[in-house]
Amino acid sequence: VQLQASGGGLVQAGGSLRLSCAASGGTFSNYGMGWFRQAPGKEHEFVAAIHWSGASTYYADSLKGRFTISRDNAKKTVYLQMNSLKPEDTAVYYCAAGSFDTMRFRGTAEYWGQGTQVTVSS
Repeated sequence: VQLQASGGGLVQAGGSLRLSCAASGGTFSNYGMGWFRQAPGKEHEFVAAIHWSGASTYYADSLKGRFTISRDNAKKTVYLQMNSLKPEDTAVYYCAAGSFDTMRFRGTAEYWGQGTQVTVSS
């Protein structure tokens, strides 16, 4: 499975961005999908995951209420809607594919995209 993330950019604090991740190869609807991020000097961090069916989602506690993950299996795309952005959300955001439970409980995945930079200015 190849993953191509897009939609990052520079936004002011309080603003919104929507990230997209298009998948190719494999059977998209077989995989849970997730988003992770890594800020400079910080560890890789789980952001959100969605079950292959779209019926279940899971978020990092600190992001609940601001971020929303969704997917469109027909378009083989997963989205991350980010609202009320804060400077501390600045990071490279990576999409991932794999087991829904492995991503949300172990913070790892089978396949990774290349990352898209999100920068939130104060």
